[in-house]
Amino acid sequence: MNLLDTGAVIDKMDKDSYFPAFISTITLIEVLRGVDDKKRPSAKQLLEESFSVLNLDNIIIETYCYIYRVLKEKGNLLPDADLLIAATAIAHDLTLETKDAHFQRLKMLGLKLK
Repeated sequence: MNLLDTGAVIDKMDKDSYFPAFISTITLIEVLRGVDDKKRPSAKQLLEESFSVLNLDNIIIETYCYIYRVLKEKGNLLPDADLLIAATAIAHDLTLETKDAHFQRLKMLGLKLK
């Protein structure tokens, strides 16, 4: 299965196209912050029923710190949310489904992309 980034989840929701996949807690937050307060509980429930949510754990945190350090040394950082999503994919050996080209920079660190 794949890990879906925020854009991929929104695309699937717009197309009413759901299939087994993982999402990060970060993606869950990013999607829900754009939902009207009154609709947020049902949207959250739909997302949690449609996708397996991976919470932050020690392996993801360690992976994030490694990625952050490598990119900072190169002066080539990405937003923290994207680094956490990428760290989730790497830590769980999942392929990240995304349209965001900046994730290409993380392939050298083990990120698989679709």
